[in-house]
Amino acid sequence: MKTQAVRWGIIGTGRIARAFAEGLWHTSNGRLCAIASRNEGSAKAFAEEWDINYAFGQYEELAHSDAVDAVYIATPHSSHAENSILCMNNQKAVLCEKPFAVNSMEVKRMIQASKENNVLLMEGMWSRFPPLMNKLREWLESGKLGDIRTLHADFGFLPKQRDPLGRLFNLELAGGSLLDLGIYPVSLASMILGKPSSMQTLPNMGPTGVDEQAAWIFRYPCGALAMLLSSLQCETRQEAFISGSLGNIRIHKQCWKPQKMTFTETNGVANETIEMPFKGNGFNYEAESFGNLFLEGKKESPIMSLSESLEIMSQLDQIRKEWNLIYPMDRQ
Repeated sequence: MKTQAVRWGIIGTGRIARAFAEGLWHTSNGRLCAIASRNEGSAKAFAEEWDINYAFGQYEELAHSDAVDAVYIATPHSSHAENSILCMNNQKAVLCEKPFAVNSMEVKRMIQASKENNVLLMEGMWSRFPPLMNKLREWLESGKLGDIRTLHADFGFLPKQRDPLGRLFNLELAGGSLLDLGIYPVSLASMILGKPSSMQTLPNMGPTGVDEQAAWIFRYPCGALAMLLSSLQCETRQEAFISGSLGNIRIHKQCWKPQKMTFTETNGVANETIEMPFKGNGFNYEAESFGNLFLEGKKESPIMSLSESLEIMSQLDQIRKEWNLIYPMDRQ
């Protein structure tokens, strides 16, 4: 029984909103109280499906509601900054789905709003929070791998539909593989190796003007290299390999939904495989972590800090600059 619970609202009623609503069912510190959509009928249908007390036909109504403590932003990332700032300006804590925003200018505005309103803000990089990732960080901090030398990580899938007006391929909505899929391997590289000192990139640009496939090589001050890939043109292995002087770690498919990893010593003799299946759909772990931060009065996550979210978005800005890929939001 939930004795102290964060009262959640969700902005957006799409697939990711449903995933988060399901995740909340498996938390000990949160309950879903409100939903908002620009389409009131969609909000009411969502509320009926998930047994939610309040359904709003305007985002502003949810932001103003006294029945909500925290808001999960589940709109397209082209609207993340606007929606997050609306909620924070109304004293709501905000968990914003990844990517945090479209560019670093927007992220800076979001962080400023969190500081000015003294509210909790976190990027919803949900793959940071499952139990397996806690174990991975434990292994890395213990020196199990020795000196880390390389990271390989990828995320690619083939969409069933190639709608040029949909969010994946629409330049006006900041579409492309980089922000939607590439954010996962880039964030993983940031968690493991920190800030790169240099990068090389190569995109495949599609007919709508967005990157449909891309690869990056990041170099780090320690000499380590990260080789990362995202694709909307094929399904990739969706695995991650971290190699060091004493061994390597394989995060099995799907590495962005981490539940299994294997450590192998350099000599190949010792192998250790750990499986940690999700209890829930995975979104519950970030919701639980965020809820604990809120109930403890914290304003930032140590696992997904605001400074790291800003640094990651700055890296994505630099990648797009090399490609001359400009979104409408970049001109605002």
